[in-house]
Amino acid sequence: MTLPMSDPTAWATAMNNLGMTPLGIAGQPILPDFDPALGMMTGIPPITPMMPGLGIVPPPIPPDMPVVKEIIHCKSCTLFPPNPNLPPPATRERPPGCKTVFVGGLPENGTEQIIVEVFEQCGEIIAIRKSKKNFCHIRFAEEYMVDKALYLSGYRIRLGSSTDKKDTGRLHVDFAQARDDLYEWECKQRMLAREERHRRRMEEERLRPPSPPPVVHYSDHECSIVAEKLKDDSKFSEAVQTLLTWIERGEVNRRSANNFYSMIQSANSHVRRLVNEKAAHEKDMEEAKEKFKQALSGILIQFEQIVAVYHSASKQKAWDHFTKAQRKNISVWCKQAEEIRNIHNDELMGIRREEEMEMSDDEIEETTETKETEESVSQTEALKEENDSLRWQLDAYRNEVELLKQEQGKAHREDDPNKEQQLKLLQQALQGMQQHLLKVQEEYKRKEAELEKIKDDKLQVEKMLENLKEKESCASRLCASSQDSDYPLEKTLNSSPIKSEREALLVGIISTFLHVHPFGASIEYICSYLHRLDNKICTSDVECLMSRLQHTFKQEMTGVGASLEKRWKFCGFEGLKLT
Repeated sequence: MTLPMSDPTAWATAMNNLGMTPLGIAGQPILPDFDPALGMMTGIPPITPMMPGLGIVPPPIPPDMPVVKEIIHCKSCTLFPPNPNLPPPATRERPPGCKTVFVGGLPENGTEQIIVEVFEQCGEIIAIRKSKKNFCHIRFAEEYMVDKALYLSGYRIRLGSSTDKKDTGRLHVDFAQARDDLYEWECKQRMLAREERHRRRMEEERLRPPSPPPVVHYSDHECSIVAEKLKDDSKFSEAVQTLLTWIERGEVNRRSANNFYSMIQSANSHVRRLVNEKAAHEKDMEEAKEKFKQALSGILIQFEQIVAVYHSASKQKAWDHFTKAQRKNISVWCKQAEEIRNIHNDELMGIRREEEMEMSDDEIEETTETKETEESVSQTEALKEENDSLRWQLDAYRNEVELLKQEQGKAHREDDPNKEQQLKLLQQALQGMQQHLLKVQEEYKRKEAELEKIKDDKLQVEKMLENLKEKESCASRLCASSQDSDYPLEKTLNSSPIKSEREALLVGIISTFLHVHPFGASIEYICSYLHRLDNKICTSDVECLMSRLQHTFKQEMTGVGASLEKRWKFCGFEGLKLT
């Protein structure tokens, strides 16, 4: 926005007298041949075309530097700028959403048209409320227009060329409170809050997982579809969820029970597949564990070789030929390699301990004695490896202790001003090495004790294996002799089945009980009857006794499916003919 200005030459002369660079409204020099060296305050940056009130805002100005304003010419009045050396006019606190300003100090002869002429260059005016006294309220369309109007605060206004007191005044522009401004600001804040809530809700809905599709209601057609899906492995999860929802809804009735039973049977058919998949995954996991263990043992072997290289380099023959810096690097590398080696070794031993803990008592009983011997051998080999590594650590620490002693001797011979300090450091390092050496020796002794214990366990297992082999050979010989014997069946039966009078009584009672139950009875039913006579009777003893008397009692399977059970029957009448 361009505004008329008075004579540029006079304006430049006035600004030069004040010691400031004469600048136009857009920050350009008014006189092209003006020398800024003539002024007292040179080097002032040009004003940017952003000053409030005139469509431009000034840059941040230091508080001690006066702000220079220019004369503003209007059609029926002229605005003269205030003295730049005076402090800026005071303003009240800005109300929220302020679009209304208070304008005081108007000339007595000022009209509403003159007010519009002066302030319309700040922006669109919505309303003017003029008082009979020399002030008014002006409401603008936007909030930023208020800042432009405040720029005119302090200007002296003169109507035309008259010097009459009624035609002059000093403008005072300040923020004003208005209900309309506050209402519009509150509406705007509520709108922004609604937009923020909507945006946050949209973001939450975008991040929320999609809800599952609704489950259809039960019908014969849907039942046939779900039954087909239950047979398909890829669609089983979806179909079983539908089946579960139908059952929970109470869709099962007498008419649809057969359909539901067939679907449940289809779901049950997947149990074997899932078990096989789990077994396959467990096999893959075991193979991966074994592969990792082998790779870790290979890495550990290479670390042992690297540490052995460091230890061989630390021996006296090669150590004397290295420089002090090279020795320091070798010792640091050796310590780092040993720490990493020990970490890997602990990890490997932890894996082995986990494998041992995973074996339950049943698995240990099922495994043969040969497996136990193999495990003991593997444990002894692992302990041997640990003992070898501990020996190597002991050798390394001994070599380091010897080197420290040698360096300490050299330090005694040399005349170094810091000899005492070096001696203290060497003594501290020597003490630390000795303590670590003692710890390693204790660990070595403990490992040797474990190794001896494992050897003893191995000998015991071998003895047990020999005893078992002897028992098996004796049993095989007894079986062979019993098969080869030509004794009649009556004698063998008379010699073994009933060993005491108590067993004879039991046979009589059981025979009487089963004679009353011609369709047979389970062993639990028989024992519950016997427990009424004697609480000390054991079910296993009764079953063993009845199984020995094959011509008196016989066992049959009765029932179908889930009702299948074993029942004992009395067959003494038929057995008498056979014997």
